[in-house]
Amino acid sequence: MLANLGRDNEHMVIEREDEERAGDWYIQVLLRENNTYQLEYRDGVAAEHYQTETISQEKVLRALLGWTAGTSDWREEFMWNNIGSTFAPSDTNDPAGPST
Repeated sequence: MLANLGRDNEHMVIEREDEERAGDWYIQVLLRENNTYQLEYRDGVAAEHYQTETISQEKVLRALLGWTAGTSDWREEFMWNNIGSTFAPSDTNDPAGPST
């Protein structure tokens, strides 16, 4: 599936479901227009959502396989940015303003 990413099919998601653990557990890949891979994973909650980019399809494949197998060493090949704050609810949308 990774090798087949391209125009009109630039995104793939692998999800893990666990009835005993709440939240969203997934890893996803986006092949960007500049032929780099945007890799993200989420460990249950928005605060644990991370992103990185690479040009290496091989590194992305190792990350996907490692995540699927449940190992932790697949993360070590990348510099991850926590982007969880972009998914957190914002008090600025509340007409009453932030609570005190």
